Amino acid sequence: MAPPTLLVALSGPSSSGKTTLARLLRDALSPRLFILHEDDFYKTDADIPVVTVADGRKLQDWDCLESVDVDALEDMLNYIKEHGQVRDEFQSKEDTNAVGEVDMDKAVIQRWRMIFEHLLNKGAGSTIRIGIVDGFLLYSEDVKSIREKFDIKLLLKADYATVKARRERRKGYVTLEGFWEDPGGYVDLVVWPNYVKDHSFLFEQGDVNGEVNKAVLDRLGIAAMPRDAVEDMTTCFEWACNLLSEKIEEHLKNV
Repeated sequence: MAPPTLLVALSGPSSSGKTTLARLLRDALSPRLFILHEDDFYKTDADIPVVTVADGRKLQDWDCLESVDVDALEDMLNYIKEHGQVRDEFQSKEDTNAVGEVDMDKAVIQRWRMIFEHLLNKGAGSTIRIGIVDGFLLYSEDVKSIREKFDIKLLLKADYATVKARRERRKGYVTLEGFWEDPGGYVDLVVWPNYVKDHSFLFEQGDVNGEVNKAVLDRLGIAAMPRDAVEDMTTCFEWACNLLSEKIEEHLKNV
């Protein structure tokens, strides 16, 4: 019988800290927690859609739903729920992508590691596995079947200026068949418009730089990071850990 597995969605705009937070949570919950990256389900380089952008160039669009093998991702989530782990033959390319330096209080990680060990190393908690899925597009209305598979849904936020500055500092990304570097203007022409299109319904008046629509998030079971965590990974990490510990305790009460 497979161990009980809590599936955690960690989604938000490009460069909002998803992968960084996922790896920090793995540090605190290892070996119980494993990470699955939505980016590992990109289609082959040749199958990424090409769009004509505002300045007339034809560019590959790596930030739309059509660039992701949604069926393969959903199949993997079903497998995780049944077996408590990813498929044996699965290999992540995303773990080869660097996330840069992290300004993080290491003592906080250790404190939470001790909290989680106390919570999980007894009774029914001793068998729980936690799978975090880190992805840029997990809450869109176009992926409802995937969105509904998660037991916990966390939304990271970052405004346009932050996304643009962070993404343009990146060197590039390992792909299935090579390496991708954003061409000039890519954030403005592709990344940000796609994010707005797929996430505006989660925000008041559709303004993704503004306040979240609490009624919509409550209905979908999504928790949004507090404003003071946007530029503070320690605060963001503590917010996520508090939510995870609460959900684990709720789960254990129902076992």
